This record gives sequence, structure tokens and C-alpha cells, in this order.
Amino acid sequence: MSRFNATRCWLFLLVVSTVIVLSVTINQVGENVTTQTAVAQTVDDDFKYLESANRAFIELVSRAKPAVVQINTKTVVETRPSRNRNDLEDWFEYFRRGHNPRNDRPAPEEPREQGGLGSGVIVSRDGYILTNNHVIDGADNITVILPSGREYEAELVGTDAGNEGTDVAVLKIDGEDLPALSFGNSDELEVGEWVVAIGSPFGLTQTVTRGTVSAKGRSNEVGMVTFADFIQTDAPINRGNSGGALINIHGELIGINTAILTGGNFLQGNVGVGFAIPSILAQKIMNQLIDTGEVERGWLGVNIDQELTYELAQEFKLDEPRGALITGVFKGMPADKGGIKRGDVILEFSQTLIRDRSHLLHVVAATEVGKTVEVKVSRRGKEKVLKVTLGKRPSLEALGAMRRGETPRITPDVEEEDGFAGLHVRDLTEELAQEYGHKDETGVVIVNIRRGSIAAKQRRIAVGDLIQEIDFVEIRTVKDYDEHIISVQDQSKVTLYIRHVNGGGSYVTLSSGDSPDDR
Repeated sequence: MSRFNATRCWLFLLVVSTVIVLSVTINQVGENVTTQTAVAQTVDDDFKYLESANRAFIELVSRAKPAVVQINTKTVVETRPSRNRNDLEDWFEYFRRGHNPRNDRPAPEEPREQGGLGSGVIVSRDGYILTNNHVIDGADNITVILPSGREYEAELVGTDAGNEGTDVAVLKIDGEDLPALSFGNSDELEVGEWVVAIGSPFGLTQTVTRGTVSAKGRSNEVGMVTFADFIQTDAPINRGNSGGALINIHGELIGINTAILTGGNFLQGNVGVGFAIPSILAQKIMNQLIDTGEVERGWLGVNIDQELTYELAQEFKLDEPRGALITGVFKGMPADKGGIKRGDVILEFSQTLIRDRSHLLHVVAATEVGKTVEVKVSRRGKEKVLKVTLGKRPSLEALGAMRRGETPRITPDVEEEDGFAGLHVRDLTEELAQEYGHKDETGVVIVNIRRGSIAAKQRRIAVGDLIQEIDFVEIRTVKDYDEHIISVQDQSKVTLYIRHVNGGGSYVTLSSGDSPDDR
């Protein structure tokens, strides 16, 4: 190759290399510019989304606030005359003046008015208002103040009060075309969903707080009332918020704010644990109070005194603790007529999956009296679908009569020879049935429980209780009891059904480590 040709070749390679390097550099710069532009664009989009969400919250609050009112109550209370003197001063006065100064008590003071504050929600344009019973309980005068400042004297339509109620109260004011909140479906709420609380904490009207649904189905944990399956929220709620609105992101009423848990001592304010009555329940209660002035609740006629533990679930051949364990069925009541038996586990009620006994209580109570529903039960591992026509839940007095047993005389804990798991039993005589409240029942009576025994460690077993089943086999006499205890003595666990002296019942699983002997 000539020198000229070699030089041309090197020049060509140099030009190609330069073009390649420049291309790569330009591409890299272009990528950097594109990436930076994309990041900036993304940030701008995020701000737009945040601004949109912010405006949405502002808008829903502005629409909901006019329907949330402040409730002022006045109650006339009798006062007693105050005495600053102590007994020693009285006796000195007696000796000084020669008569008993206690006869010189001042006249009673005039009755005085005591005020109360709370919140409420207008739910109809003609002036029906939902609030809590404890907001207006005992009030002689109820005043409703709208956000506009206009005041109305309120009429009490009805309440669902007491431990057997929901703490719902319904008021009525005379008005037309009032601002009102529409009801949302609290059953469709999901844990984690955004909610807004509006009320008058400490008398500060139209206070708005925001949070999430922390949990659903709170009842046993709250313990304030029997039939309010509370929504738990971390939206800040304080005293005075009671009766106010809990709304969803659509501005619908999904709860009536009712209670809070506090830290105790000096921490009496909000700690992020508040409770609201679900709107579906509040609406049902309100409609009944308006229509009839009283609340009717569905009734099965069963005892559900016991939680279904993991251990019991295994004994009842369930894969996990779910549903409600029936520990007793009242004779002639809807459940009895529908074929539900003691020992059944209710898995579904009217196509609603039952979580636990508390859930069943609420679902049944909220169902219309006289309605026939399908009830799916598990009976020793086999599922059955039964049809039950609900009755009306009896009064507390009637329920007490159904469950009533005489207060037992505690049998002295004498030392006897060991029985199965430390239990000592007797045949049920008329005298024992009368003493322990087991009239018209069958079984063997526990007359003693040996100290330190397996049975003594079970809080659900007591002297006077009646053993009616062993491993789901009926026990009527001590002979039945002895024979069956012998047949299960090689098992690691034995399940007893026990009727308590108060008329309730429980399934109890015991280790069969102790052997049966004479009682």
C-alpha cells in the first residue's frame, strides 16, 4: 500500500471514530435532558393531584357543615344547702348556746339550671335530627343552633337508651328546606378509608377533623351499649363531638360520633381512638322511633354466652374459630322451632357471614321481627341450612325470667376422693334443682371441685353447675356420667356441656388426666 493510501485510511478511521463519540455524547446529553424534564413534569402532576384532592376535601366539608348543629341543653337540678361547719364545731356550738345547732340548718337553696353541650346532624329537610341519648338525657330544655346562628327549640321524638340500646336519640325542629345530610352505606366502609368528623368539641362549633376508618365491628371492646356495632376512627373526636357527623369522601353520613377512649389521668382528650354508631343502624333506629315511638329487635331465643376459641373450634370440627357457638336454646322460641340445637355453630345468618357471637347478636337484632331467614349452621362438622322466623326480643325482665335460677348456696369445699378432673357430682334431685335453679332440667350436679385440680382452673365451672353432656353424649344420671367417663379416660381431652346456675351454658374442654373414682 502506498504512503498516500495509508494516510487516507487513517484519516477515514479518525473521522468515523469522532462521529461515533459525538453521537454517544449527544445521546447521553439528550437522555439527561429528557430525564430532568420528565422529573419536573411528574412533580408538577403530583402537585396537581394534591391540589385536586385538597379542593375535593374542602368542597365536601363545605357541603356537609351546614347540616351539623350544636345542641345546648338545660336541666333543672335540686341543690342541697352547703355546710362549712364540721361535727366538732357543731358540738362546741351546742355547749356554748345550749341547744343543738343542727336544728338551725339554712333553708334549701332554689333549684338551679345546669347546662350541657353536644352535637347533632340534620337528616331531613323538615327538621329531623340524629344525636346521642347521652347528649340530651334528662334535659328539660333542648336548643338546636344551626351554623347560621339561628336557634330552634327541639322536641324529643324518642330515644334508644340504656345498656340494651344504641345511645341514639331523635329530635325534631320546626323548619322547612333545611340543610340535611344524606345517609351513606356504613356496611360498605373499608378499613383505611378516609373519613371526616364534624361537631362542636368543647362548644367550638363547626370543628372539622380528618382521619381513617381504623376498624369496624367494635362492640365488646367498647362495652358502653349492647347493640351498637361501632366504627372505630382516628379522626380526632373530643367531648362535645358526641352526636356529630362522621362522613365519607362523598359527603354522606356514615356514622354518629359517640364515644372516645382516653389515656386516663390527665389525658382526657383525644388519643386517636374514637367510635361512631354506623349510619345503617342509626337510620333503622330513627325510622322506628318516628313511626312507633319504640324500637323492636329480632330474636332467635338462644344463649351465646361463650366465645368460640381455637381449641373449641377443633372439638366442633371447624378449621378455624368462626361463627357463633350456641350454648343453649330456649324451648318454644324461634330457634327451637326452626331446628337450631345446642352445640350448633351459626356460620351464616340471612346470607351474612357471622364473625363471632357479638356479630350474630347485632345482625339478629337489626333484622325485622317476623321475617323468615336462612341460617347456616355447622353441627359437629356437617353444615345444615335451616329456616327460622324471628320473634321480637323480650324485655330485660322477661329475659331474666327465662334464664333465672336461684342464688346458689355454696357447698363447702370439703376434701373428697378424687373424681374426674377434680369434679364431684350428684344426681339431680328436686331439692338440688330448686337450690341451684335447674327446674325441669336433666344432668348431674357439681357439688364439689377439688382445690388445685384441672377443673378448679377453669373459670367456667362452679359448684352448682349441671353437667348435661360429655363429648356431646347426653348425661342424665351419675351412672351415665361414670360409664362415659370410663369410656373416654384414654382421650387427651374431654368436652363437657355445662348449664350454669344462672341459666346460661358453656362448652368446656378438660384434660382427662385425673381418673374417675367414687364421689
